[in-house]
Amino acid sequence: MTFEQDEPVIEGFADALWSERGLSANTLAAYQTDLRQLAKWLGEHNRRLLSAGREDLLEYLAHLHASGRQARSAARVLSAVRQFYQHALREGWVNADPSAEIEAPRLGRPLPKSLTEAEVEALLGAPDLDSPEGFRDRVMLEVLYAAGLRVSELVGLKPGQVSLNQGLVRIVGKGGKERLVPLGEEAADWIRRFLDVPRAELLKGRPGDALFPTRRGPGMTRQAFWYRIKLHARSAGISKAISPHTLRHAFATHLVNHGADLRVVQLLLGHSDLSTTQIYTHVAKERLRQLYAEHHPRA
Repeated sequence: MTFEQDEPVIEGFADALWSERGLSANTLAAYQTDLRQLAKWLGEHNRRLLSAGREDLLEYLAHLHASGRQARSAARVLSAVRQFYQHALREGWVNADPSAEIEAPRLGRPLPKSLTEAEVEALLGAPDLDSPEGFRDRVMLEVLYAAGLRVSELVGLKPGQVSLNQGLVRIVGKGGKERLVPLGEEAADWIRRFLDVPRAELLKGRPGDALFPTRRGPGMTRQAFWYRIKLHARSAGISKAISPHTLRHAFATHLVNHGADLRVVQLLLGHSDLSTTQIYTHVAKERLRQLYAEHHPRA
């Protein structure tokens, strides 16, 4: 039994999520990937998505665990599966939700990976400012750290979203929600300098609506910037694993460490729920414990 037979219901589910909840393309793609992998596994066991039972789903989750999938990853899969079957039940595709009584894997509370302020400074100073690509990368890093953006928000920026006079950037985040985020004088100045010459050198007279173009014209992809940030991290002598999200964590962590109100950080990050932001209080407490252990004579 081939899993491609389930493709129409997966596509119908994704279309419904997009129209009803306005989820981002990345989230929809992740849900579809999870469901296709489940459909493929079910097909190998002569099952279909719309005929699977609770035991089939439990066996699949056990298969994921045996394959080395982490609890957080398995929980995301179960979330996609639950939403699919809830939709299927509403549409009358199934008579019962086989995922209804399946408990989500228990998750730990890992602290987000971050950078020290000294490491951030080293990273910001790594790009070669003599090349337009290096200048662009420096500006992107400055904006990422100054505004705590998601990488998709950063690479998707257009000049019209930035107000240099007010020092603000207008972000369209998850679910199409808009927020205004301060840039700070430093990041605004770097953008201003980038717009003067380096951006034009990258575009070479071609039209382009991306704030951060490449030599080919269109805006940079998330994957390309991921590669660039790793390259600059190596140049800066940073050995820890790093990604664009690491600077977003550094932005929030450093704000909290310097006394920022958690609800302000929530608004700046674009979190819909304060509980998502509360992880940074744990980061701050961990930092305090480290400082105490390093400097107190009776630690």
